[in-house]
Amino acid sequence: QVQLVESGGGLVQAGGSLRLSCAASGRTFSSYAMAWFRQAPGKEREFVAVISWSHGSTYYADSVKGRFILSRDNAKNTAYLQMNSLKPEDTAVYYCAAGRGGTYTPLYSDWGQGTQVTVSS
Repeated sequence: QVQLVESGGGLVQAGGSLRLSCAASGRTFSSYAMAWFRQAPGKEREFVAVISWSHGSTYYADSVKGRFILSRDNAKNTAYLQMNSLKPEDTAVYYCAAGRGGTYTPLYSDWGQGTQVTVSS
């Protein structure tokens, strides 16, 4: 089992930037994929980005491609989501997750508690 703690959320104006962090503990950090999902009020949780455990390859949802950058530091057991050019529609609770990889929530066995991101227009 992996324990995940997100941080870095907050309120930002449209066009601004935020960096989310996800600190992991428990199972060896480098042995699983790390992903970010988000959930807006009244909507289902949706995939944002994933980074593999081995080569650090990334994959992004079309809605954030070119604006968000996901990275990981295996030495610090931490994943980072750099969010640039933020839009009001990016407003959501952001969750990090650890698991097998992919874009579907059932592929991830461990989840953080979430951090709120609010983008004002």
